[in-house]
Amino acid sequence: RYRRARFSSRRVRRRVVFKQGDCNVVQGRVAKRRRKYLQDIFTTLVDAQWRWTLLVFALNFLLSWLGFAAIWWLIVYTHGDLDPTVADNSTWVPCVRDVKSFTSCFLFSVETQHTIGYGAKHTTEECPEAIFVMCLQSIAGVMIQAFMVGIVFAKLSRPKKRTQTLLFSRNAVICQRDGQLCLMFRVGDMRKSHIIEAHVRAQLISKKVTREGEVLPFYQQELRVGGDGEEDRIFFIWPTTIVHKITPESPLYTFSAADMLRHRFEIVVILEGVIESTGMTTQARSSYLPSEILWGHRFEPLVSFKKETGEHEVDYSLFNNTYEVDTPLCSAQSLDQLIGLNSSNSNGLKYPVGGSSTSATPDLTSMESNSMLCDKENSMQHIILHPTDIPGPESRI
Repeated sequence: RYRRARFSSRRVRRRVVFKQGDCNVVQGRVAKRRRKYLQDIFTTLVDAQWRWTLLVFALNFLLSWLGFAAIWWLIVYTHGDLDPTVADNSTWVPCVRDVKSFTSCFLFSVETQHTIGYGAKHTTEECPEAIFVMCLQSIAGVMIQAFMVGIVFAKLSRPKKRTQTLLFSRNAVICQRDGQLCLMFRVGDMRKSHIIEAHVRAQLISKKVTREGEVLPFYQQELRVGGDGEEDRIFFIWPTTIVHKITPESPLYTFSAADMLRHRFEIVVILEGVIESTGMTTQARSSYLPSEILWGHRFEPLVSFKKETGEHEVDYSLFNNTYEVDTPLCSAQSLDQLIGLNSSNSNGLKYPVGGSSTSATPDLTSMESNSMLCDKENSMQHIILHPTDIPGPESRI
C-alpha cells in the first residue's frame, strides 16, 4: 500500500529530494517486509512516529505486568492460597503473603518488577517456584526498562533534528567568478554550536541513454563543489557560498540558459558533519530543479562587522537574496570557444614586408580561415547579453 501524495496534482514536481531534505522514495512490494522490520525492531521503533513508539512503550510494561500477574495467580491458586478456608488457619504458610485475588497478584507483579516494595506483599520460602518467578521478573523488568528507555533516548537524541537548523538557500545561481561560469548555492547554520569537519557534496540526477541503448532514468553524476570550488571541506562558522566550477569535466558544461529550461534534472546537495555538542554525525539535504536555478544572479553579502561590539554579525534576512549581474547566456563550452576565438583573432594576419612577389601576396587559405573565424565570432556576439534580455530561469527575489 502506497502513501498519499504530499502535494496536490497541480503542485507535484518530479523531484527525488524535497526542499526540506526528505527523500521522495517509497519502498514497495518488498517480500516479507513485516518480518524483516520485526527482526530489526530497535531501528523500527526509533524510526517510527512518536505515537507508535509510546504505544509500544506502554504496551510492553502493561503486558509484562499482566503476564507475570497471571503466573503469580497460577502459583497461589495451585498452592491453595486462594481457598477461603485457609484464611483462618494460622499455621498455613502461603507462597505470597496478602495475595487473595487476581488484583492482588497484579499489584504484586508491579511491585516486584519495579522494586517498589510496599512491604505488605512478599514471597515466602514455602514455594521454590515463587522465588524463581520473582528473580525472573526482576531480570525481565530491568531488560524491558533498559530497552524502552534506550529507544526513547535514541529517538530524542537523533541528529536528524539538528538538520532543522541547517539552512540551504531557496535558489541556486549561475554567474561568473574569476572569468569562470560557476553554479553556486548557500548553506548556513543558525546555532552557536558549530558543525565540525563539515563537508559538502552535490550530485546531478538526470536521465541517460548509454551507447548500448540502456535507459538510466536516475543516473547520478558527482559535482565537484566546495567553498572555493575545489575542496569540499568548509570552515562552517557562518553562511558559506558553495561553488561548482563549470569546467569541461562538469555535466553542466554544455548547458546554456535556454537549455536549463528544456532539460530535466535535479541537483541534490548534501551537507555532512559532526555535531560539536554531541559528537554525532548529521546530514542535511536539499535539491534544486532547473526552475530553481537563477542564471545571471549572485548572492548578496550578509556578514558585516560591527565596530560597536567588535563582532561579525550575520543577517539571515538576506540569506536567500540575490541580485542580477551581467552573465553570458551561452554555455560554458561556447564561452570557452569564444574566448579562444578572440585570442586567436587578436594575433591578426602578419604579411612579410619584403621578398619575392609570391611572398608579398597574402595567403588565400589563411585569409579564408580568418574570415570564417570572424564570421563565427560575429555570429556569437549575441551570446553575451544581459540576463533580462531573453526569457529564462533568471528572476528577481
